[in-house]
Amino acid sequence: MQVQTRGEFGGLGIEVTMEDGLVKVVAPIDDTPAAKAGILANDVITHLDDESVQGLTLNQAVEKMRGPINTKIRLRIMRKGQTKPVEVRITRELIRVRAVRSRMEGEDIAYIRVTQFNEQTTENVKKAIADLSTQITDGKLRGYILDLRNNPGGLLDQAISVSDIFLEKGEIVSTRGRNTEETQRFGAKPGDLTKGKHVIVLINGGSASASEIVAGALQDHKRATVLGTRSFGKGSVQTIIPLGSGNGALRLTTARYYTPSGRSIQAKGISPDIEVMQDVPEELKARADSKGESSAARPSQGRRRGADRLAVLHPAGPQGRQGHQDGRRPVARRRDHLGLPAKSEAGRPAAAATAAIRADRRTTTLHGAASDRPVCIRDPGTNGAAARASLSQTIREGSPCRRTT
Repeated sequence: MQVQTRGEFGGLGIEVTMEDGLVKVVAPIDDTPAAKAGILANDVITHLDDESVQGLTLNQAVEKMRGPINTKIRLRIMRKGQTKPVEVRITRELIRVRAVRSRMEGEDIAYIRVTQFNEQTTENVKKAIADLSTQITDGKLRGYILDLRNNPGGLLDQAISVSDIFLEKGEIVSTRGRNTEETQRFGAKPGDLTKGKHVIVLINGGSASASEIVAGALQDHKRATVLGTRSFGKGSVQTIIPLGSGNGALRLTTARYYTPSGRSIQAKGISPDIEVMQDVPEELKARADSKGESSAARPSQGRRRGADRLAVLHPAGPQGRQGHQDGRRPVARRRDHLGLPAKSEAGRPAAAATAAIRADRRTTTLHGAASDRPVCIRDPGTNGAAARASLSQTIREGSPCRRTT
Protein backbone atom coordinates (compact mmCIF):
# COMPACT_ATOMS: atom_id res chain seq x y z
CA MET A 1 0.00 0.00 0.00
CA GLN A 2 2.90 2.34 0.75
CA VAL A 3 4.41 1.46 -2.62
CA GLN A 4 1.20 2.50 -4.37
CA THR A 5 0.94 5.86 -2.65
CA ARG A 6 4.65 6.75 -2.86
CA GLY A 7 4.79 6.17 -6.59
CA GLU A 8 7.64 3.66 -7.06
CA PHE A 9 7.44 -0.09 -7.57
CA GLY A 10 8.69 -2.88 -9.80
CA GLY A 11 6.67 -4.70 -12.45
CA LEU A 12 4.69 -3.97 -15.62
CA GLY A 13 2.96 -0.67 -14.89
CA ILE A 14 -0.76 -1.47 -14.92
CA GLU A 15 -3.60 -0.95 -12.45
CA VAL A 16 -5.73 -4.09 -12.26
CA THR A 17 -8.86 -5.37 -10.55
CA MET A 18 -10.53 -8.78 -10.31
CA GLU A 19 -13.72 -9.47 -12.22
CA ASP A 20 -15.46 -12.87 -12.55
CA GLY A 21 -12.26 -14.66 -11.60
CA LEU A 22 -10.19 -12.86 -14.24
CA VAL A 23 -7.83 -9.91 -13.98
CA LYS A 24 -9.18 -6.73 -15.59
CA VAL A 25 -7.01 -3.76 -16.51
CA VAL A 26 -8.20 -0.48 -15.01
CA ALA A 27 -5.52 1.57 -16.79
CA PRO A 28 -1.92 1.31 -17.96
CA ILE A 29 0.44 3.84 -16.41
CA ASP A 30 2.15 6.26 -18.78
CA ASP A 31 5.65 5.40 -20.04
CA THR A 32 5.69 1.92 -18.52
CA PRO A 33 6.27 -1.47 -20.21
CA ALA A 34 2.52 -2.19 -20.22
CA ALA A 35 1.66 1.13 -21.88
CA LYS A 36 4.41 0.66 -24.50
CA ALA A 37 3.20 -2.88 -25.21
CA GLY A 38 -0.28 -1.61 -26.05
CA ILE A 39 -2.25 -2.77 -23.00
CA LEU A 40 -5.57 -0.88 -22.88
CA ALA A 41 -8.08 -0.08 -20.15
CA ASN A 42 -10.76 -2.80 -19.86
CA ASP A 43 -8.51 -5.52 -21.30
CA VAL A 44 -9.13 -8.80 -19.46
CA ILE A 45 -6.04 -10.88 -18.62
CA THR A 46 -6.84 -14.60 -18.77
CA HIS A 47 -3.38 -16.23 -18.72
CA LEU A 48 0.09 -15.43 -17.38
CA ASP A 49 2.81 -17.43 -19.15
CA ASP A 50 0.18 -19.99 -20.26
CA GLU A 51 -1.13 -20.38 -16.71
CA SER A 52 -4.79 -19.45 -16.22
CA VAL A 53 -5.48 -16.75 -13.66
CA GLN A 54 -8.80 -18.36 -12.71
CA GLY A 55 -8.58 -19.71 -9.19
CA LEU A 56 -5.97 -17.14 -8.18
CA THR A 57 -6.65 -14.27 -5.85
CA LEU A 58 -5.86 -10.75 -7.06
CA ASN A 59 -2.77 -10.63 -4.87
CA GLN A 60 -1.53 -13.94 -6.25
CA ALA A 61 -2.00 -12.78 -9.83
CA VAL A 62 -0.18 -9.52 -9.10
CA GLU A 63 2.74 -11.38 -7.53
CA LYS A 64 3.08 -13.48 -10.67
CA MET A 65 3.15 -10.36 -12.83
CA ARG A 66 5.83 -8.78 -10.66
CA GLY A 67 9.35 -10.11 -10.76
CA PRO A 68 13.03 -9.33 -11.29
CA ILE A 69 13.89 -6.45 -13.62
CA ASN A 70 14.59 -7.41 -17.27
CA THR A 71 12.70 -10.69 -17.04
CA LYS A 72 9.87 -11.33 -19.50
CA ILE A 73 6.26 -12.37 -19.03
CA ARG A 74 3.62 -13.31 -21.60
CA LEU A 75 0.06 -12.08 -21.10
CA ARG A 76 -2.97 -13.49 -22.89
CA ILE A 77 -5.79 -10.95 -22.95
CA MET A 78 -9.34 -10.70 -24.20
CA ARG A 79 -10.30 -7.38 -25.75
CA LYS A 80 -13.77 -6.11 -26.58
CA GLY A 81 -14.44 -6.49 -30.30
CA GLN A 82 -11.81 -9.22 -30.73
CA THR A 83 -12.85 -12.81 -31.38
CA LYS A 84 -9.41 -14.25 -30.58
CA PRO A 85 -7.16 -13.69 -27.56
CA VAL A 86 -4.28 -11.23 -27.93
CA GLU A 87 -0.86 -12.29 -26.65
CA VAL A 88 1.62 -9.66 -25.46
CA ARG A 89 5.18 -10.17 -24.24
CA ILE A 90 6.38 -7.58 -21.72
CA THR A 91 9.76 -7.08 -20.07
CA ARG A 92 9.55 -6.12 -16.40
CA GLU A 93 11.12 -2.83 -15.33
CA LEU A 94 11.46 -0.71 -12.22
CA ILE A 95 8.39 1.51 -12.39
CA ARG A 96 8.85 5.08 -11.27
CA VAL A 97 5.62 6.94 -11.72
CA ARG A 98 5.99 10.56 -12.72
CA ALA A 99 2.63 11.77 -11.52
CA VAL A 100 2.54 15.13 -13.35
CA ARG A 101 3.77 16.25 -16.77
CA SER A 102 3.18 19.59 -18.40
CA ARG A 103 3.86 21.45 -21.62
CA MET A 104 2.66 24.34 -23.73
CA GLU A 105 0.14 23.82 -26.53
CA GLY A 106 1.18 26.51 -28.96
CA GLU A 107 1.77 29.82 -27.22
CA ASP A 108 -1.47 30.26 -25.33
CA ILE A 109 -2.65 27.01 -23.71
CA ALA A 110 -1.18 25.16 -20.74
CA TYR A 111 -1.45 21.36 -20.80
CA ILE A 112 -1.11 19.41 -17.53
CA ARG A 113 -1.18 15.62 -17.49
CA VAL A 114 -1.82 13.90 -14.13
CA THR A 115 -1.19 10.15 -14.21
CA GLN A 116 -1.77 9.29 -10.55
CA PHE A 117 -2.72 10.89 -7.25
CA ASN A 118 0.21 10.09 -4.96
CA GLU A 119 1.83 12.11 -2.19
CA GLN A 120 3.57 14.47 -4.62
CA THR A 121 0.74 15.21 -7.05
CA THR A 122 -0.63 18.49 -5.66
CA GLU A 123 2.77 20.16 -5.28
CA ASN A 124 3.73 19.01 -8.76
CA VAL A 125 0.53 20.45 -10.26
CA LYS A 126 1.16 23.77 -8.49
CA LYS A 127 4.72 23.80 -9.79
CA ALA A 128 3.51 23.02 -13.32
CA ILE A 129 1.04 25.93 -13.21
CA ALA A 130 3.73 28.30 -11.95
CA ASP A 131 6.26 27.16 -14.55
CA LEU A 132 3.78 27.37 -17.43
CA SER A 133 2.60 30.80 -16.32
CA THR A 134 6.14 32.15 -16.58
CA GLN A 135 6.42 30.86 -20.16
CA ILE A 136 3.43 32.87 -21.35
CA THR A 137 3.41 36.66 -21.46
CA ASP A 138 0.61 38.41 -19.60
CA GLY A 139 -2.72 38.30 -21.36
CA LYS A 140 -1.92 35.48 -23.79
CA LEU A 141 -2.79 32.51 -21.59
CA ARG A 142 -6.26 31.35 -22.66
CA GLY A 143 -6.73 28.36 -20.40
CA TYR A 144 -5.66 24.98 -19.09
CA ILE A 145 -6.15 21.39 -20.19
CA LEU A 146 -6.14 18.99 -17.24
CA ASP A 147 -5.65 15.49 -18.67
CA LEU A 148 -6.91 12.74 -16.34
CA ARG A 149 -7.26 10.00 -18.95
CA ASN A 150 -6.17 6.55 -17.75
CA ASN A 151 -5.54 7.97 -14.27
CA PRO A 152 -6.61 5.19 -11.89
CA GLY A 153 -6.83 7.44 -8.82
CA GLY A 154 -4.94 7.41 -5.54
CA LEU A 155 -5.13 9.46 -2.35
CA LEU A 156 -8.28 11.29 -1.31
CA ASP A 157 -6.43 14.25 0.19
CA GLN A 158 -4.58 14.76 -3.08
CA ALA A 159 -7.80 14.71 -5.11
CA ILE A 160 -9.24 17.35 -2.78
CA SER A 161 -6.18 19.59 -2.89
CA VAL A 162 -5.86 19.35 -6.69
CA SER A 163 -9.54 20.30 -7.06
CA ASP A 164 -8.96 23.20 -4.65
CA ILE A 165 -6.31 24.61 -7.00
CA PHE A 166 -9.05 25.49 -9.50
CA LEU A 167 -11.83 26.49 -7.07
CA GLU A 168 -12.52 29.53 -4.89
CA LYS A 169 -15.15 28.00 -2.63
CA GLY A 170 -17.75 25.28 -2.27
CA GLU A 171 -17.85 21.58 -1.53
CA ILE A 172 -15.41 19.34 -3.38
CA VAL A 173 -16.56 15.88 -2.30
CA SER A 174 -18.41 14.14 0.49
CA THR A 175 -17.87 10.64 1.84
CA ARG A 176 -20.89 8.85 3.22
CA GLY A 177 -20.81 5.66 5.21
CA ARG A 178 -23.48 3.34 6.50
CA ASN A 179 -24.67 5.79 9.12
CA THR A 180 -25.69 9.40 8.52
CA GLU A 181 -23.45 10.68 11.31
CA GLU A 182 -20.41 9.26 9.46
CA THR A 183 -20.83 11.71 6.57
CA GLN A 184 -17.78 13.89 5.93
CA ARG A 185 -17.62 16.91 3.65
CA PHE A 186 -14.52 18.50 2.18
CA GLY A 187 -14.59 22.05 0.85
CA ALA A 188 -12.41 24.39 -1.15
CA LYS A 189 -10.39 27.23 0.32
CA PRO A 190 -10.20 30.69 -1.28
CA GLY A 191 -7.58 31.06 -3.99
CA ASP A 192 -7.92 29.88 -7.59
CA LEU A 193 -4.33 29.51 -8.79
CA THR A 194 -5.47 29.58 -12.43
CA LYS A 195 -7.20 32.96 -11.89
CA GLY A 196 -10.47 31.88 -13.43
CA LYS A 197 -9.02 30.84 -16.78
CA HIS A 198 -10.98 28.39 -18.89
CA VAL A 199 -10.32 24.76 -17.87
CA ILE A 200 -11.06 21.59 -19.83
CA VAL A 201 -10.76 18.21 -18.10
CA LEU A 202 -10.08 15.15 -20.25
CA ILE A 203 -11.40 11.78 -19.02
CA ASN A 204 -11.97 8.28 -20.41
CA GLY A 205 -12.81 4.78 -19.22
CA GLY A 206 -9.47 4.53 -17.43
CA SER A 207 -10.18 7.61 -15.27
CA ALA A 208 -11.22 6.33 -11.88
CA SER A 209 -11.61 7.15 -8.20
CA ALA A 210 -9.64 10.30 -7.34
CA SER A 211 -9.75 11.35 -10.99
CA GLU A 212 -13.54 11.20 -10.85
CA ILE A 213 -13.59 13.31 -7.70
CA VAL A 214 -11.66 16.09 -9.47
CA ALA A 215 -13.68 15.87 -12.69
CA GLY A 216 -16.99 15.72 -10.80
CA ALA A 217 -16.16 18.67 -8.53
CA LEU A 218 -15.05 20.96 -11.36
CA GLN A 219 -18.04 19.89 -13.46
CA ASP A 220 -20.63 20.45 -10.72
CA HIS A 221 -19.22 23.90 -9.94
CA LYS A 222 -19.25 24.74 -13.66
CA ARG A 223 -15.56 25.50 -13.32
CA ALA A 224 -14.52 23.21 -16.17
CA THR A 225 -15.85 21.52 -19.28
CA VAL A 226 -15.39 17.75 -19.07
CA LEU A 227 -14.50 16.23 -22.43
CA GLY A 228 -13.91 12.63 -23.49
CA THR A 229 -15.86 9.48 -22.61
CA ARG A 230 -17.59 8.19 -19.49
CA SER A 231 -15.19 7.44 -16.64
CA PHE A 232 -14.69 4.08 -14.93
CA GLY A 233 -17.13 4.56 -12.06
CA LYS A 234 -15.34 3.63 -8.85
CA GLY A 235 -16.49 5.43 -5.74
CA SER A 236 -15.46 3.24 -2.80
CA VAL A 237 -13.52 4.87 0.04
CA GLN A 238 -10.96 2.86 1.97
CA THR A 239 -9.39 3.57 5.31
CA ILE A 240 -5.86 2.25 5.92
CA ILE A 241 -5.40 1.17 9.52
CA PRO A 242 -1.75 0.48 10.55
CA LEU A 243 -1.39 -2.67 12.66
CA GLY A 244 1.87 -1.72 14.31
CA SER A 245 5.51 -2.00 13.40
CA GLY A 246 6.17 -5.00 11.19
CA ASN A 247 2.52 -6.09 11.17
CA GLY A 248 1.38 -4.35 7.98
CA ALA A 249 -1.95 -2.58 7.73
CA LEU A 250 -5.63 -3.24 7.18
CA ARG A 251 -7.39 -1.66 4.21
CA LEU A 252 -11.10 -1.42 5.01
CA THR A 253 -13.90 -0.16 2.78
CA THR A 254 -15.79 2.38 4.88
CA ALA A 255 -17.85 4.64 2.61
CA ARG A 256 -18.63 5.93 -0.87
CA TYR A 257 -17.87 9.34 -2.23
CA TYR A 258 -20.29 11.82 -3.81
CA THR A 259 -19.83 14.87 -6.01
CA PRO A 260 -20.98 18.32 -4.78
CA SER A 261 -24.39 17.88 -6.43
CA GLY A 262 -24.92 14.58 -4.63
CA ARG A 263 -24.08 12.19 -7.47
CA SER A 264 -22.68 8.82 -6.50
CA ILE A 265 -19.96 7.79 -8.93
CA GLN A 266 -19.94 4.12 -7.93
CA ALA A 267 -20.74 1.96 -10.99
CA LYS A 268 -21.92 5.06 -12.90
CA GLY A 269 -18.87 7.17 -13.59
CA ILE A 270 -18.68 10.79 -14.66
CA SER A 271 -20.48 11.61 -17.91
CA PRO A 272 -18.57 14.16 -20.01
CA ASP A 273 -20.20 17.39 -21.08
CA ILE A 274 -18.85 16.66 -24.56
CA GLU A 275 -18.21 13.11 -25.74
CA VAL A 276 -15.18 12.66 -28.00
CA MET A 277 -14.07 9.12 -28.81
CA GLN A 278 -10.40 8.27 -29.19
CA ASP A 279 -9.41 5.60 -31.68
CA VAL A 280 -6.87 2.84 -31.09
CA PRO A 281 -3.44 4.24 -32.07
CA GLU A 282 -2.07 3.28 -35.48
CA GLU A 283 0.80 1.29 -34.01
CA LEU A 284 -1.65 -0.93 -32.12
CA LYS A 285 -3.92 -1.77 -35.05
CA ALA A 286 -1.85 -4.86 -35.79
CA ARG A 287 -2.92 -6.17 -32.39
CA ALA A 288 -6.53 -4.96 -32.63
CA ASP A 289 -8.43 -5.12 -35.90
CA SER A 290 -11.35 -3.01 -34.72
CA LYS A 291 -11.20 0.54 -33.45
CA GLY A 292 -12.38 1.55 -30.03
CA GLU A 293 -11.68 3.91 -27.19
CA SER A 294 -10.43 2.59 -23.87
CA SER A 295 -13.77 3.29 -22.26
CA ALA A 296 -15.91 1.72 -24.99
CA ALA A 297 -16.91 -1.10 -22.67
CA ARG A 298 -18.53 0.39 -19.60
CA PRO A 299 -18.28 -1.69 -16.44
CA SER A 300 -21.53 -3.30 -15.43
CA GLN A 301 -23.21 -2.03 -12.30
CA GLY A 302 -23.81 -5.41 -10.74
CA ARG A 303 -20.30 -6.81 -10.45
CA ARG A 304 -18.49 -4.34 -8.22
CA ARG A 305 -17.46 -6.11 -5.06
CA GLY A 306 -14.35 -5.50 -3.06
CA ALA A 307 -12.51 -3.80 -5.93
CA ASP A 308 -12.12 -0.68 -3.89
CA ARG A 309 -10.48 2.41 -5.08
CA LEU A 310 -9.68 5.24 -2.72
CA ALA A 311 -7.15 5.25 0.12
CA VAL A 312 -7.81 7.60 3.05
CA LEU A 313 -4.66 7.85 5.16
CA HIS A 314 -6.00 10.30 7.75
CA PRO A 315 -9.81 10.23 7.85
CA ALA A 316 -11.42 13.15 9.64
CA GLY A 317 -14.15 12.88 12.24
CA PRO A 318 -17.80 12.48 11.26
CA GLN A 319 -19.65 15.62 10.31
CA GLY A 320 -22.17 16.95 7.79
CA ARG A 321 -25.69 16.11 6.81
CA GLN A 322 -27.74 13.61 4.87
CA GLY A 323 -26.85 13.31 1.17
CA HIS A 324 -28.97 13.94 -1.90
CA GLN A 325 -30.43 11.43 -4.32
CA ASP A 326 -28.09 10.17 -7.03
CA GLY A 327 -28.32 12.20 -10.21
CA ARG A 328 -27.53 11.49 -13.83
CA ARG A 329 -26.10 14.07 -16.19
CA PRO A 330 -27.06 14.14 -19.87
CA VAL A 331 -24.20 14.00 -22.34
CA ALA A 332 -23.67 15.93 -25.55
CA ARG A 333 -23.03 12.80 -27.60
CA ARG A 334 -23.54 13.88 -31.20
CA ARG A 335 -20.25 14.40 -33.00
CA ASP A 336 -21.81 17.05 -35.22
CA HIS A 337 -22.21 19.20 -32.09
CA LEU A 338 -18.42 19.45 -32.27
CA GLY A 339 -18.31 20.08 -35.98
CA LEU A 340 -16.65 16.64 -36.37
CA PRO A 341 -17.49 14.12 -39.09
CA ALA A 342 -19.82 11.31 -38.03
CA LYS A 343 -16.86 8.91 -38.23
CA SER A 344 -13.54 10.65 -37.73
CA GLU A 345 -10.43 8.88 -38.96
CA ALA A 346 -8.57 9.92 -35.81
CA GLY A 347 -10.20 10.97 -32.56
CA ARG A 348 -8.14 13.63 -30.79
CA PRO A 349 -9.64 14.68 -27.43
CA ALA A 350 -6.62 16.82 -26.57
CA ALA A 351 -6.88 18.66 -29.87
CA ALA A 352 -10.61 19.16 -29.31
CA ALA A 353 -9.86 20.63 -25.88
CA THR A 354 -7.25 22.96 -27.33
CA ALA A 355 -9.69 24.23 -29.94
CA ALA A 356 -12.43 24.68 -27.35
CA ILE A 357 -10.24 26.90 -25.19
CA ARG A 358 -8.96 28.99 -28.08
CA ALA A 359 -12.48 29.49 -29.37
CA ASP A 360 -13.57 30.34 -25.81
CA ARG A 361 -16.72 28.28 -26.30
CA ARG A 362 -17.75 26.73 -23.00
CA THR A 363 -20.20 23.90 -22.46
CA THR A 364 -21.40 24.14 -18.88
CA THR A 365 -24.06 22.42 -16.83
CA LEU A 366 -26.67 23.80 -14.48
CA HIS A 367 -28.82 21.60 -12.21
CA GLY A 368 -28.00 18.55 -14.31
CA ALA A 369 -28.98 20.07 -17.65
CA ALA A 370 -26.43 20.46 -20.43
CA SER A 371 -25.88 23.87 -21.95
CA ASP A 372 -26.84 24.43 -25.57
CA ARG A 373 -23.54 26.14 -26.35
CA PRO A 374 -21.61 23.46 -28.27
CA VAL A 375 -17.92 23.54 -29.06
CA CYS A 376 -17.47 23.77 -32.84
CA ILE A 377 -14.27 22.37 -34.35
CA ARG A 378 -13.22 20.37 -37.36
CA ASP A 379 -11.63 16.93 -37.43
CA PRO A 380 -8.00 17.62 -36.51
CA GLY A 381 -6.66 14.67 -38.48
CA THR A 382 -3.66 12.50 -37.63
CA ASN A 383 -0.68 14.78 -38.22
CA GLY A 384 0.22 17.07 -35.31
CA ALA A 385 1.23 20.10 -37.38
CA ALA A 386 -1.71 19.61 -39.74
CA ALA A 387 -4.03 19.28 -36.75
CA ARG A 388 -2.91 22.58 -35.28
CA ALA A 389 -3.23 24.33 -38.65
CA SER A 390 -6.71 22.88 -39.16
CA LEU A 391 -7.83 23.92 -35.70
CA SER A 392 -6.45 27.44 -36.10
CA GLN A 393 -8.30 27.79 -39.39
CA THR A 394 -11.51 26.54 -37.79
CA ILE A 395 -11.26 29.09 -34.99
CA ARG A 396 -10.52 31.94 -37.39
CA GLU A 397 -13.64 31.02 -39.36
CA GLY A 398 -15.69 30.93 -36.16
CA SER A 399 -16.70 27.43 -36.43
CA PRO A 400 -14.92 19.79 -27.91
CA CYS A 401 -10.21 -3.58 -5.52
CA ARG A 402 -7.34 -2.48 -7.74
CA ARG A 403 -3.68 -3.43 -7.58
CA THR A 404 -0.65 -2.14 -9.39
CA THR A 405 1.83 -4.48 -11.08
